This record gives sequence, C-alpha cells and structure tokens, in this order.
Amino acid sequence: MTAESAPTGARRSRGDRQRDAIINAVRELVREQSFADLSVSAISERAGVARSGFYFYFDSKYAVLATILASASEELDKLTHNFAPREPGETPEEFARRMVGSAAAVMAVQDPIMAACVAARNTDPQIRDLLDDFADGIINKIISIVEQDADACPISDDLPALVRTLSATTLMTLSRDSAFIGRGEDPARAIRVVEQLWLNALWGGRARSTESA
Repeated sequence: MTAESAPTGARRSRGDRQRDAIINAVRELVREQSFADLSVSAISERAGVARSGFYFYFDSKYAVLATILASASEELDKLTHNFAPREPGETPEEFARRMVGSAAAVMAVQDPIMAACVAARNTDPQIRDLLDDFADGIINKIISIVEQDADACPISDDLPALVRTLSATTLMTLSRDSAFIGRGEDPARAIRVVEQLWLNALWGGRARSTESA
C-alpha cells in the first residue's frame, strides 16, 4: 500500500461506516416513532454524523428508506435464487412454502422497517410509491415463474391481478397487520394460510402432500 493510497482507503472505509450508521439509525428510530415524525436531525444525531454528512450520502430520509428496500429486494433475490422456477422434484406445495418462507425471512430481518412502511403507505405518497416499486419488481418475477410452470393452473385468467392480490395479502400478513393475523394470535397460523392461498390460487389446489392425499 502506498502512502498516497492509505488515506484514500481510510476515507472510503470511514465513509462506508457513516453511511451504514445512518441506515442503522433509521432502523432504530422507527421502533420509537413513526416515519412521518422522523427528522433528518434526529437521524443524524443517532448516527453520530453532522446534517451535512447525512446529505452527503442521502438526499432525504426517503432515500435512506429506498436503500433499505433495495437491500431487502436483493436479499429476497438471493434466498429465492433470483426467483428461479421450481427445482426438479419440488412440488408446488413445497415451492409455495419455500417462497413464502423466503419472504418471511426477509421481513424478519427488515422488521420494523417494513411494518413502518406498510403502516404509512396510506398517508405518505412517497412511501406508497417506494413500496409499489418494491412490490412491482417481485410481482413481475412471480408472474414469469408461473407462466413457465407447465403444471400451473391459476384460478383466474388475469394472472397479474391474481399475483398482485396474493402478494399484497402476503405483505400485510408478514408485516403482522392485525387485520390479517388477528390480535394476539400466532402469526404462524396466518402464514400457513398464506401458503395455501398461493398453492390453491396458482396450481388450482391440485398439489397435495402425501399426508393429505
């Protein structure tokens, strides 16, 4: 390492740490207050950076949120192998369980960010747009999977609308919205129902496990 490159590397490393600190600050603060009440000053203070430092990395708090959602999308791609079709020998039931399980794993990592976004989508147009962009990317990939699956038997000819409805139900369930899981209920019960919704809606309920056959 040359004398000239060392300071550059140090600055880059320090910059990465500051950027990560801002992202982590947002993750922490949404546990304490709504996203609407979250200010750049509060984020900067929690992250330990100046306001000018915040704006060096992000244009607004929404830009931080967009980065977090992009990370969630990348993680979901990784867990689903870029939304690959069913593996050889994998039944539709197993596939539905695996895909919903992957989404649940990502939501668990991103909680409470995703829950905060879902709660704010009806009152904050910018958050609604970010969530819609996030959902659209996933929906398009799922549609492609179903279209390539010779065994698929969707319950509706309008596949985009069907997948969108299923995706919205999944998001609300995994974000633990009480309208979907109940008050004080075990979320696992609702998640099992979501798996069955995907299975029956896209494969016509033809796939059954050995136990239920």
